[in-house]
Amino acid sequence: MKNKEKRCLLLGGLLFTAFAIWTLAVVTIDVKPVGIKGTSVGFSSLNCLFHELTGVNMTLYIITDWLGLVPVAVCMLLGAVGLGIYYIIVILEYLLFETIPINYRPILINGFMEVSYPSSTTLLVLCVMPTFMFQIDRRIKKTSAKKVINTLIVVFSAFMVIGRLISGVHWLTDIVGALLLSAGTFSENQLFMAFSLSLKLSFFASSSFAFSFAASSDRPYAKTYLNL
Repeated sequence: MKNKEKRCLLLGGLLFTAFAIWTLAVVTIDVKPVGIKGTSVGFSSLNCLFHELTGVNMTLYIITDWLGLVPVAVCMLLGAVGLGIYYIIVILEYLLFETIPINYRPILINGFMEVSYPSSTTLLVLCVMPTFMFQIDRRIKKTSAKKVINTLIVVFSAFMVIGRLISGVHWLTDIVGALLLSAGTFSENQLFMAFSLSLKLSFFASSSFAFSFAASSDRPYAKTYLNL
């Protein structure tokens, strides 16, 4: 395993551990029934203070909600270039926490209580958009075009995370949890991508050697290999 792959493995493991510790803290530290309909919220003093500072901005919520279709479109686009498994893992993470209500949104959405931890939009954006940047770096040769597109991706991602944070539809701890989980997931994906690339390079190298050997040999079994 190369140094880069080791770093990705270590970083991913540390981030997943941090997410697990953070989640445990959310369900055990300063838990009070301050949510809608008396639901319990961890880090209640911090969360309530931040929520009072930001208030609720439904316009910003609606904008970021619709823009959440952008990473979905990227998933559909890049799923065909070998990232389908990674996106399935992201979806499974989302579905897992939809069935385990750590806490609920600070407000009702269309009259209903919704699970809010971790922020699914933040998770989706920060898991998907970095892979888009990675593909841009690989497939676009023109440096100026790369810089423009990657800058737009960074600005979009920052707007989505900050927008969800200050729109008032999430607790502060929801966003922090999504940041940790998405960072860990992306780090492990980098490890997987590096490993897959090394396997492909090894396969092509061995195939090229075998082909060259067969083409240069006058032995019958070599000719048979070449004609397969």
